[in-house]
Amino acid sequence: MAKLVFGMNQSLDGYVDHMKFGPSAKLFRHFIAEAEGQTGSIYGRVMYELMRYWDDEHPEWDADRRAFAAAWRRQKKWVVSRTLSAVGPNAMLIKDDVEGAIGKLKAAHEGEIEIAGPHLAGSLTGAGLIDEYRIYRHPIVLGQGTPYFAGPRPPLRLTAHDRIDDDVVRLTYVPA
Repeated sequence: MAKLVFGMNQSLDGYVDHMKFGPSAKLFRHFIAEAEGQTGSIYGRVMYELMRYWDDEHPEWDADRRAFAAAWRRQKKWVVSRTLSAVGPNAMLIKDDVEGAIGKLKAAHEGEIEIAGPHLAGSLTGAGLIDEYRIYRHPIVLGQGTPYFAGPRPPLRLTAHDRIDDDVVRLTYVPA
């Protein structure tokens, strides 16, 4: 059975915003290694549309960006959306019975499946489907935005903490 993991960069005050801050080169390489090892990713519509950037070739990319794009393209992707009618390469659309469909994906696969996006993660948290939360804490205060926990705030137990680069700590939690 696959393990569903929700991990995102987070400000000190609990918000996620890829436009306000992003990963350092070292943290980006960490994310490349994670993407290379994942079975796949489950996206909500908004996050999937942002990530489609990696489907296109960009001549200005450095080796790390090409490596991430290659890992992302290889992965299976499942997209939860009621409004999309089609998705890109190596992706499948989930329109109805989201909890049931994701429960079946979890049972049918091995390894880690990433949950991408706080709103989707919120609905899956409420259904008890997320097995692990990885918070990449950055020394930035945003004061507003989309919270990491955009839905129910589950009781959690800390299982690990790692310094990923000079300024970022990864906190790993499981449901308590």
